[in-house]
Amino acid sequence: MDKKKRHHIILNEVHIHNRVLLTDLSSMLNVSVDTVRRDVKELDSLKKLRKVHGGAISNGFNVYSDRSREIYELGSKSTIAQKGISLLKKGDVILISGGSTNIELVKLLPKKLDLTFFTPSLPMAIELINNTSERYEVYLIGGKLSRRSQLATGGSSINILSEIKADICFLGTGYIDIQKGITEVDWEIAQMKKAMIRASKKTVSLTISEKLNTSNRYKICDINTIDTLVTELDPKCENLEEYRKANINIL
Repeated sequence: MDKKKRHHIILNEVHIHNRVLLTDLSSMLNVSVDTVRRDVKELDSLKKLRKVHGGAISNGFNVYSDRSREIYELGSKSTIAQKGISLLKKGDVILISGGSTNIELVKLLPKKLDLTFFTPSLPMAIELINNTSERYEVYLIGGKLSRRSQLATGGSSINILSEIKADICFLGTGYIDIQKGITEVDWEIAQMKKAMIRASKKTVSLTISEKLNTSNRYKICDINTIDTLVTELDPKCENLEEYRKANINIL
């Protein structure tokens, strides 16, 4: 595979999943880790992505204060966000993780629902404070902050979640598959998201359809743990047939 093709695949993976590991790219491209590392370094120098230890992240990952940045599949994510908002009702207590689609939901929130938000995501907390009504309450769940995801992890944050029972959890979804469930690239983040599910009456996955039928190392939950799956697709779309068979509500 020539370098141009490799670069295209690497950028596509980064755009879809926000963060990728060199080892995963090496396996996918069937080249050495050193080759992938050079490719990522070159793409970083071209400002197409950001090189980080052991992998790469998209330029816009967690930089939500920059409204001028390009958001991958913005139209699809806005459609998903609008569908997600239809699940909310006045007075709800909401657990929400980070992620660009969840951020789009916050941007479109109506101003008069008197909602309460809990989030372990620093960028999400900032977005909620800057972009929601003063009638909304926002609580940042503290803990060890992951440099890669800017999400609080570890025992202290999980303990806090054990004292909460939210009405709904909007779970940031990197990888989702009918057989393997929802998975993550990072162990500590996977544990945090498991705790978020346990702390909620209902779990909702907001995800662009390109993430369907993808998986990674660490399992968060089985697919039937999800109450509602929200994509940009028509709920009757053939691509969602297996998810409908799993008795998941599809929006």
